[in-house]
Amino acid sequence: MSTSSPIAADSTKRHEPESLRAHSLSASLTVKDLQKSLTWYHEVVGFTIDQRYEREGTLRAVALKAGDVRILIGQDDGAKGWDRVKGQGLSLQITTVQNVDEIAARIKELGGTLDSEPTDMPWGARVFRLQDPDGFKLTISSERRDPAKTP
Repeated sequence: MSTSSPIAADSTKRHEPESLRAHSLSASLTVKDLQKSLTWYHEVVGFTIDQRYEREGTLRAVALKAGDVRILIGQDDGAKGWDRVKGQGLSLQITTVQNVDEIAARIKELGGTLDSEPTDMPWGARVFRLQDPDGFKLTISSERRDPAKTP
């Protein structure tokens, strides 16, 4: 009787039909106050503005980018209720080669609040957490370090 898993036995074989092979993921977030969220993502966290979307002369959404990370923030139209909770059960994971401690310090200097200070994780990354004005959670981490290669 074999105890090996069929998945482990042939983990390099492609599935038929072929499995999804994506190369990026972007998030679209509905926010209560577009200008407040834009200020937070752009001026506090450091995203750049990629594109603004207007309808009938009113700003409705803004596409933001940071390296390969893309986030679209759009103004809530109230159709599902103005007081609906946003951000529950969702955490956006952002990985960077930059110094995580410096990013966290800059965010705090610019008025941002961290949910957790930068901390070393057992898998080799350094991580901190924060929330946007609507409660969407972000985790910003360094790339995983190989302990064998760390000086």
